[in-house]
Amino acid sequence: MRSEFVRIYKVVHTWTGILTGMALFIAFYAGALTVFKEPLARWAAPPAMIDTVPLTEAPQLIARVLAADPTVARDFSLHLADAEHRPGPMTWEVRDPDGDDHDESAVRHYVATLDGAGQARIETAHPSRVASFIDVLHRVVGLPVDSDPNRWVMGVVAALYTLALVSGVVVLLPSLVKDFFALRVGKNLKRMWLDAHNVVGIVSLPFHLVMALTAVVFAYHDGIYVVQDRLLHDGKWATALQRQPVSAAAPVRDPAGMLPPLELLARARAFAPGFEPTLLQYQQVTGPRAVVRVWGKDAAAVSPRARGGFAALDPYTGKVINSDFLPGRQSTPNLFVSSFFALHMAAFGGAAVQWMYFLLGLAGAWLFYSGNLLWVESRRRKLPRQGGDVPEQRRDARLLAAATVGVCLGCVSGISLTIAATRWAYALVGDANAWLLPVYYATFLGAVAWAFLRGAARAVVPLLWLAVIATLAIPLTSGLAVLAPGLKLWAHSSLPCIGVDLTALAGAGALAWMARATAHRVRQGAPDSVWSDGVSGRPGESRGEVGLQGR
Repeated sequence: MRSEFVRIYKVVHTWTGILTGMALFIAFYAGALTVFKEPLARWAAPPAMIDTVPLTEAPQLIARVLAADPTVARDFSLHLADAEHRPGPMTWEVRDPDGDDHDESAVRHYVATLDGAGQARIETAHPSRVASFIDVLHRVVGLPVDSDPNRWVMGVVAALYTLALVSGVVVLLPSLVKDFFALRVGKNLKRMWLDAHNVVGIVSLPFHLVMALTAVVFAYHDGIYVVQDRLLHDGKWATALQRQPVSAAAPVRDPAGMLPPLELLARARAFAPGFEPTLLQYQQVTGPRAVVRVWGKDAAAVSPRARGGFAALDPYTGKVINSDFLPGRQSTPNLFVSSFFALHMAAFGGAAVQWMYFLLGLAGAWLFYSGNLLWVESRRRKLPRQGGDVPEQRRDARLLAAATVGVCLGCVSGISLTIAATRWAYALVGDANAWLLPVYYATFLGAVAWAFLRGAARAVVPLLWLAVIATLAIPLTSGLAVLAPGLKLWAHSSLPCIGVDLTALAGAGALAWMARATAHRVRQGAPDSVWSDGVSGRPGESRGEVGLQGR
């Protein structure tokens, strides 16, 4: 391949990476955590204060709740298994009609159970939204509002990300065979970082291509569904599962005539062997288009959503109405679209795939971080030297170094502190969800401001230690809940919640190692490197501008 073409692709790879790198760091880091969204939700959930109800008594519970509040018939759910983040056996939501579809603050949550006298006890629930908040950061690359325009921004970033991947492969093609596993460890730290960047990038290339392409589909999936409906389903697909308003002339159906939940579950399992239901979602049960969605997973099939898929049944007859979203029973066109979601959300393969995605997500975040730092270092190498004086760093290099350090480490610290603060907010003020945005963005913006005020080298070590403390606060909060019950904290003893604490502890250890290694580099780095603080460089050399890494 001609060298001029390689240079063009190198420029494309460099600038697409720089333009999207920090946004993609947030998307990948938050996305890696989102792989374990349910354990995070369980860790942050306050202890349930409502009794469970056996599934055999669910018909009585439904009848009592609907008698107390007939509007619940529009949409309610029965949970088939207990977990910390599920406040009770029967739940429903009421959305403010003037609220945005993406605004979780416009949703009120309710939970119901049976009291000792067999009567319905309805309470307002306040489930933690911290896991959903991290998911939103992932979906809209750290922007503060979950909206369609911000998701479209993510789509544009993902498209540029794809371009960066393709151009990076083209750049490496001439030396791919020779340098594929070349990781030259030595005094030339810049060369080692570049080798590590290339090796990690090539090894994880299939994962990154999947993430890039599926992210584009995810950002624009509403439009894709519209086109699919019109081309393949004559515009009827959307209305097949749409909740229709009940006409005033339509007869009101008696929910007492619905099949018991156990019978509905048996019908779903008989229709799809291997399908394991987790939730019954009832909709419009008093109207002519009553439906119950039996949600669940099939370990041997692709799920259309992270939480699985569903079969739509008639709650009165048990007849399967629709299986377009049932794992293992999807049509080819639906399976094609669902595969994009499954590949993006690790909705297949169980725990092994989830851990693989988690580690690859963290590695991907490091790629974007290291890519920006390598670009900054390349600017230093090209600086002219006159008379032995240390040349002044370019302004764009200094600004990008500060932005990279502030944004990336601010994201890590902000997410960790937000997770830990959730329990403290419940204990101190009650409404933990109101503090999600303030805690995260105060930490994030504070880190960015610190990086620009101090410069990359002087800011990076304190910011790394801030990330250590914030991440360590997660298991420490659980420990304090056990050691000091008077603090009104809690610590769940389930394996998923313990796993969150142990993973955070390991993450804090890794960040502490990074902080110590970075501090050493700041002290010992060349004075004209962006990783040098310009104070403790080599004897006899002038103080240089703060900067990046390696020589």
